[in-house]
Amino acid sequence: MGSIEEVKAGYLEGQAEVWDLMFAFADSMALKAAIELRIPDILHSHGAPITLTQLASKIDSSSPEISYLARVMRLLVRKGVFSEHQPSDGGEPLYGATQVSKWVLQDADLTLAPMLLMENDPVQEDPWHYIANCIKEGGVPFEKVHGEDFWYLIPKKPKFEKLFYAAMACTSKVVMRAVVSECKDVFANIGSLVDVAGGIGGAISEVVKAYPHIKGINFDQPHVVATAPTYNGVTHVGGNMFDTIPKADAVFMKWILHDWGEEDGIKILKNCRKAIPEKTGKLLLVDFIVQEEGNKIFGDIDVRFDLVMLAHNKGGRERTEQEWKKLLEAGGFPRYKIIKIPSVLSVIEAYPL
Repeated sequence: MGSIEEVKAGYLEGQAEVWDLMFAFADSMALKAAIELRIPDILHSHGAPITLTQLASKIDSSSPEISYLARVMRLLVRKGVFSEHQPSDGGEPLYGATQVSKWVLQDADLTLAPMLLMENDPVQEDPWHYIANCIKEGGVPFEKVHGEDFWYLIPKKPKFEKLFYAAMACTSKVVMRAVVSECKDVFANIGSLVDVAGGIGGAISEVVKAYPHIKGINFDQPHVVATAPTYNGVTHVGGNMFDTIPKADAVFMKWILHDWGEEDGIKILKNCRKAIPEKTGKLLLVDFIVQEEGNKIFGDIDVRFDLVMLAHNKGGRERTEQEWKKLLEAGGFPRYKIIKIPSVLSVIEAYPL
């Protein structure tokens, strides 16, 4: 039994943790507001810290509410998104950019801004309120809210669909920089590569740009590839991965199998297996591998994203290495190796023999 002081401290620490969890949503919503107001872009483009008045004058509004802006900035400064400096002459505080805010620029090649906006859109947020209900009664939170499966709904919501594919494209750029730089041996002997469910082709274009000897095939639903831009060395092909997959030396999938349960995942993997040569073919997966002890750099993002899958996709989940091993074996890939890259995701290289 600890001292009275230790008991009190433990009591307050527990209470403090609940308060922090209770209002954790305020962090992402404040950052969403800042992105929508283009505050990170304003501060980065200015090149030096500016006052709140100067910042407000650059927002696209004839009469911005500066007191509101000050309160949002106060939280984001405390979270390390922006910096604040008090001039020695006692003038207005100066706000500046940081290493964090550069990752949420809208006018940048590498950014996570579209992903943050998409995940905090009501289409994505509302299903979270139904997790408890689905634990008791079964079902999928997303379908409870929207009345249908995620993949059937998004084509009916053009604004959200555009945001969704922008989010996928931005994460592709961030992740693929790490993939192409750390996996030179993986791509060296591949003559053709098909990206299954590759969206508008962002990921495969990065591979082909880095390894121009590879013939790239971007494979997704016809209405998706119809909107894809032209990339050198990449051919867009429309189809359904549950039916057949274009043949190539290797199959690539980034953040795809986590959308599906075991039965569907096995179907996809078996089609991947049919698309590649039996002796020399291989499968490249870029996905989360859940670490029971967490990640030293990215913290609890793996298990948080697992709940994103729970909320949004029937059967969707993030997997541990043992769960990946079991799924791959059932889908026709008995051998694999994991390649660690400087990213929130890992690369799994799997072989049919």
